[in-house]
Order: sequence, then C-alpha cells, then structure tokens
Amino acid sequence: MAFIFATVLIDMISIGLIIPVLPVIAGSFSQTQAEHAQAYLWVAGAFGLANFLASPVLGALSDQHGRRPVLLLGFTGLALSFFVTASATALWMLVAVRLVSGAMQANISVANAYVADITPPADRAKRFGLLGAAFGIGFVLGPATGGVLGAIDLRLPFWVAGGMALLNLAYGYFVLPESLPLDKRRRFDWRSANPVSSLKKLTELKGVGVLVAVIALSSLAQFILHSSWVLFTSFKFGWGPRENGWSLFAVGLMSVIVQGGLLPRMLKRFATPRLVVLALASSALTYLGWALVPEGWMLVALIVMNVFGYAATASIQSIISNSVDATRQGSTMGAVASLNSLMVVLGTLIGPSILTLVAHLPRGDWRIGAPFLLCAALQALALFFALAYQRQHHSQAAPQVNSHA
Repeated sequence: MAFIFATVLIDMISIGLIIPVLPVIAGSFSQTQAEHAQAYLWVAGAFGLANFLASPVLGALSDQHGRRPVLLLGFTGLALSFFVTASATALWMLVAVRLVSGAMQANISVANAYVADITPPADRAKRFGLLGAAFGIGFVLGPATGGVLGAIDLRLPFWVAGGMALLNLAYGYFVLPESLPLDKRRRFDWRSANPVSSLKKLTELKGVGVLVAVIALSSLAQFILHSSWVLFTSFKFGWGPRENGWSLFAVGLMSVIVQGGLLPRMLKRFATPRLVVLALASSALTYLGWALVPEGWMLVALIVMNVFGYAATASIQSIISNSVDATRQGSTMGAVASLNSLMVVLGTLIGPSILTLVAHLPRGDWRIGAPFLLCAALQALALFFALAYQRQHHSQAAPQVNSHA
C-alpha cells in the first residue's frame, strides 16, 4: 500500500499543478470570454473522449500483463502531455496532445485495481479512502503550487509537472512492485474491452447495477464542476491562477482530512450504503450554495462544510470492487474509469457551453452559477438512486438475518 500510495501521490501532484492554469492557457488563444469557454471545451473534451475509449482497454491489459506496465505507460503519457502543452503555440496543439495523453493515461483505474489486488474485501473501503487521501494531498500541494508558479509564468507549471511525471516513471520502474500474481491474470479480449461492452457489464454486476446510475450522475456533476470552476470564478469574482490554486488547496485538504482520517470512523458509525446517501445529500447542498454565493470567500467556507461529500467515491468503489472476483478487478475499475471518462466528455461539453451563455453578464451576477445549479439537480437525482440501493440492500440483508436467527 505504501508503494502505490507514493505513486498516486506524485501522479496527482503533477496533475494538480496544471489545473489552475490549463483553462488560462486555452484562453490565451481566444479573444472573448465566450471564445475562452469554447476553447477550454475542446481541450478538456479531447482528453475525456480519448480516455473514455482507452480506459477499458488499458484496464483489461492490466488484467493480462499486470498493473505495473500499464501504470508506467500512463506516466509516459502524462510527461508527454505536459511538455508538449508547455510548448504549444496554437489551440490545435493543445487538443491533439490531450487526445494522446487521454488515450495513454489510465492511472486512476489501474491504481484502484492495484489496491483491490492487495486488500481483503472487508478492508477495501478504508484502503480506497487512503488512496483518496493521496489524491487529496496531491490536490493540496499541486494546485496551490501551480497557482503560484502560474502567476510567475503560465507555462512553468507544465514543465514542473512533466518533471514530476518523469520522476514517477523512474520510481515505478525501479521501485514499484507488481501486485497481480500470474495465477490471477486473464487473457485480453477485444470484444469485452471496448467501452460499450465494459459499461454493459458494469450495469450487470450482481446487486449493484443501480449504483452505476449514481456513479454516472455524481461524476457528471463533478466534471461539470471541474470544467467550470476556473472559468466561473474568473467570470464571477475575477479570480486568477493564484486564487484558484488556493481554493483547490482547500478541496484537497478536506479530502485528506476526511478520506485519510475521518472515513474509518464514519464507516464504523454508518453502513457503507448509508454513508453514500449522506455524502450525496451533502454534495447536492454544496453545489447549490456554490451557485448562489455572492462572495468568493463563501466558496471556500462551503468546501470546508462539505465533510460527508468527500466520502462518496471511496464508499461506492468499495461496494463495486467487492462485487467481482480477483481476476476482473482491472477490467471492472477500467469500466468505472470509462464511465467517468464518458462523464468527462459530457461535463466538458455542458459546463463551458452553459458559461458561454452567461459570459456576457456583469461580474457578481448570480446567473453565472448556472452550471452549479445543474450539478445540484444531478446530485439530487443520484441521491434518489442511492436511496433505492439502500432500500434494496436492506431488503436483501433482512432474510439473511432472519435465516441466521
């Protein structure tokens, strides 16, 4: 666990470095705020589309060849993406390199499969929480540093992030052990590795099919947020890379506190399905608050108050991971990643598109928060499906209790 934790931490720091500045780089090739939003739509959508198509393939390859070589491929793709982005002189170059890096980068899904390989089913929620804490630390250190570096030079964070990706490549090659034994590997099958088949199999998982709707809706809300945050704060509050970096620092810090410290206590207090419900309810209210707040500091206050919201991903992943055997962890987590990547595509189409409609409004206008109003509605719908799963879970557990009695 220490090996994969370090790998994910370095990976997320490098990704976090570019978050406050990538939308600004895309906007440097535009003239108006509406064109700015449109340019970022193309850049972010290219990565999501390529990742959607490639994630189940890379996940299935990790089931056959092991997690380590696929992780190394991902680090190579990240380094390539960062260095070419730092050198880009036109919007088409940004779009092209995001297509390549999206196709090669499946680090998150493979890391989740790695954790499942080395962890008993009963402990997976806690371990996924630790992995979430690594994501959080990366988002504590990455965006804040990227915001400071971006204030010096917009392209500097990409050079530093590329160096971090190369560091992770070296660490993975020389230090990271393989987690998948030879006797638990399975042959690669193109028919099951395409995104349509992988998503279909995800919906057919015994007893957790309804959670696919929860993942889809919650992820769509999350990626509308990701694609809109920097543009939203710029249009509404006049924030730059530094302010956005520190706001994302707050998100990462809360993720570390909850997933790295509070999650085990939450799991003792609440059953996992119940924790998912509480997390989604908290997130829905937070999205609504973000849409309507009149002052920038209130965004950070809501980030801190959304304590339960940071427990959702680890809880859902543990339920889905425990529903499949050891030979299918890579393909299953690849399918989850592919579903998330599909939501990236939709989210990056929806978020910036909505912002192009409100980009002309004066700074401080509440209607600039329109993308987050949609996020709140999507999260509320995800909450409805989570409640349905909770009722289903209770109805299945009751006969087992009675039979034991």
